[in-house]
Amino acid sequence: MKVVVVVGGVGGARFLLGVKAALGLPPTGEGESPHRITALVNTGDDVWMHGLRICPDLDTCMYTLGGGVDPERGWGHADETWTVKSELEAYGAEPTWFALGDKDIATHLIRTRMMRAGYPLSAVTEALCDRWRPGVRLLPMTDDRVETHVVVDDPEQEGQRKALHFQEWWVRYRAKLRAHSIVPVGAEEAKPAPGVLEVIEEADAVLFAPSNPVVSIGTVLAVPGVREALRATEAGVVGVSPIIGGKPLRGMADACLSAIGVETSAEGVGRYYGARQTSEDGLLDGWLVHKGESANVPGVAVRAVPLIMSDVEATADMVRAALDLAGVDDD
Repeated sequence: MKVVVVVGGVGGARFLLGVKAALGLPPTGEGESPHRITALVNTGDDVWMHGLRICPDLDTCMYTLGGGVDPERGWGHADETWTVKSELEAYGAEPTWFALGDKDIATHLIRTRMMRAGYPLSAVTEALCDRWRPGVRLLPMTDDRVETHVVVDDPEQEGQRKALHFQEWWVRYRAKLRAHSIVPVGAEEAKPAPGVLEVIEEADAVLFAPSNPVVSIGTVLAVPGVREALRATEAGVVGVSPIIGGKPLRGMADACLSAIGVETSAEGVGRYYGARQTSEDGLLDGWLVHKGESANVPGVAVRAVPLIMSDVEATADMVRAALDLAGVDDD
């Protein structure tokens, strides 16, 4: 079976652990399996800091699937140290609000060196994965520079607005500044990374992880050609709701949904993605919501199952339900 998963960061990485387990692979590391899993990863969160190219979602997926992620934070290295961060703060080097661990910096150094030498991000990611052996093909959505920006009320000038990089809004301000719009800058001119359209076309199932619908999944969909490929594939396309009981499973997706005028509910997000068969630009054939909830998404088969990713096996059960709804057998 060929399974494509559209993902963001921490939630997407944990969902991928369940995808691997559902298909008989060890959650971390490599293993023998006739199945092939490809993750299409959001790169709109990527940013230049301290002269380094940082790709948070790609790295979180790579560390998580490779068995090296910090289990408490859900991102960055396990057993991390922070000597460089302390020295940068001593110099007063901005930004001080974004933490880079010493081990994590090594990844960014290698990536930056390769990119400055002319290697595209997809090739760099493949090279980094040679160390981590995630057991999943991690494909950035594009090799081009796309960075999500958020238009907010200026915290320093009353009555004015300004655009912030998504990372500053998310990490520094914890999404507390009201977002008026969210824009993946550069997406309109970007091209899908090599292999992205092909794996969608060849897939037996496409799953939308319970990642942020706006700045993770939505940013991948903003790359020209991706939405069209998803609408054209013969694979079943099934999404998993990131909203339970009117609240995000993780993070501050409600602030992002409010910015684009979408209700923070499983039904609201399902309608935001839309039905592939009955709308001009919809994407879903199936939609999973949490057990005990319901959602009316016209043209989409909705099923209620437990959606709490409490452990790998619970997540694997969720994935099995998604694959079944997509019309494939995980055996």
